[in-house]
Parts: sequence; C-alpha cells; structure tokens
Amino acid sequence: MATSEITDDLPPEFAGRVSAATLKDGRALIVFDAAGLGEAERAAIERDITARLSARSNVDEVRVVMTAERKAPTLIAIGSGKGGVGKSTLTANLAIALARQGIRTGLVDADVYGPSQQVIFDAEDAKPDARDNRMIPVETKFGVRMLSMGQLVAPGRAIAWRGPMVGNALAQMIDAHWDAEDVILIDLPPGTGDVQLTMVQKYKPAGAILVSTPQDLALIDAARAGQFFDAASVPVIGLVENMAGYACPHCGEVSDPFGKGGVEAAAQRLKLPFLGRIPLDLAIRQGSDAGEPPAAGDSAQAEPFLSIAGKLAAWISARS
Repeated sequence: MATSEITDDLPPEFAGRVSAATLKDGRALIVFDAAGLGEAERAAIERDITARLSARSNVDEVRVVMTAERKAPTLIAIGSGKGGVGKSTLTANLAIALARQGIRTGLVDADVYGPSQQVIFDAEDAKPDARDNRMIPVETKFGVRMLSMGQLVAPGRAIAWRGPMVGNALAQMIDAHWDAEDVILIDLPPGTGDVQLTMVQKYKPAGAILVSTPQDLALIDAARAGQFFDAASVPVIGLVENMAGYACPHCGEVSDPFGKGGVEAAAQRLKLPFLGRIPLDLAIRQGSDAGEPPAAGDSAQAEPFLSIAGKLAAWISARS
C-alpha cells in the first residue's frame, strides 16, 4: 500500500516526519524521524500512531521505528568454504527463527550468481521499490524483510558479471533502507571471492557463522573460510554442522551418509563454538523449496534452527 494512504490517518505534524510506511498482510510498519524529541514525547507519539493505525480494519499489527534512536543494524555473515552444504537454507531459517524471538531481522542474499532466498521466502514475484536512489527491502510473510538478486533479474537468467559489477550489486542491497532491522544476515556465496572481499573491506560484519557438512572435504574448505574471516579480523561466532543424520522414513533407522561429528570436532580443534547440528531431513528440503521454511512452524524440524538462533541472539546481546 502506498505511504500516503497510511499516513492519511496521522496528524500532519506526524506525517511530515514519516520517512517510510508500508502495509502488507495486516502488518503496518512506520519509520518515524524522532530527531530532537524527548523520550516521553517519542513514547507518546508511538502510542498515538499505534492506536490510530490499529483502529483500521485491515491492520493487525503496528511497528513504529524511531530512526533518531536507531543504530546501524548488526551485520552477520553466513559463509561456507564450498557450495552444496545448505548455507542458504540455514540462513533463511535462522533469520525467521531470530524474528520469532523478537529480533528485527533482515536478510541479504549476496549469492549473486546463484540466488535462492526469493524461493525459500516465497517472494519470487516481489520486486523492491526505491526511494532516494536506495532500494526498499521486500516484505515477506515471515516478518523478515529481504533483498535478493533473484528479485532483480528474470527467473532462470544466468548472471555473468565481473567483480566490480558484483560489488556494486552487493553495495545496493546492503545500503538499502534497512530502517527497521536490528540484525541483517548476509547469505554469502561459497568460497572467498569478490563478494566476500567487498563485504569485509567495505561492510565489515560484526561476526560470521560457518556452515559445513561433516565430510572431510567440506571441512577443509570450511577451515579456509575461517582463515579468511580471521585474516579480515571478523570474529567467527561458531560452526554449524548440516546434513548430519538421516532417519529413514520407513524403518526409522538413523544413518550418516555424510558422516557425523566432524564439524563439532573441527570446532574443538579450532577453539571455536559449536552452535548446533541440522539433520538431513526431507521435510526441511521440501518446506524450503515450497516457500514454507520449517523455522516458521513448531515442528521438530524447527527446533535446531531455534536453538542456533538463541545462541546467535545471546552473542549479539553480549557485544551490544
């Protein structure tokens, strides 16, 4: 819904300070410039805006963000040494799990050559708007705003870009209007290429999470990714072991096609925290492919994502 249609319900003196307003699926988001206002005045204005918009029949939830009191969002990079280890699935579910814990979370799909977050978030048809030459992140039904190259190019189209173009695309997504977020997860492409270099040089993350399967080859690449972040003075928050343990849907027997415990052992060897283990589960893959990530529900598949999100939330809280 257009900004003017929402701000019509606000007094003129309020509307002049609203820098962004959206209404989607019953959730209204108002970004309010609170510069020069005292704490009591800000609180009164927030209550007034909430009451006015809550009175609308098409509004179920109101979120008011006072930008004068906002800090820049905390950037958390999610990386891996190689592809195919489930990094994007983890990032999406971790973002949703953080949002469910009350942390205002955004997501940037920086895997420019192979974007997939628009599928996981069921946002393939959503296109970001722009204001002041900066993109406005796309709202999703999971309470996580996001930007992905998959929303900017035609589906199935190959992206053949050199380093500067990749860096420019990343810059546009990170410099977007992230006015409402406390934390932004950056889904990095595998390896240590142009995107990672641009990230650590221009937008140094507060920390990084490394994802790997338990097999030896993946662990070797994960260790390289860890060395990259260490050299850039980006602390590694911890390691996640993905695709660990497969329960047969017919007999219930658990097997470990990729091994088990390798990432936890690597974390101990590198003296890094081990954040958790995600099983190789068909329901996780099916839900993510269908735009219904398991972290949005209360199934057993959601539990490991919620647990890892809790540890990440504690890390973020401890540094603030």
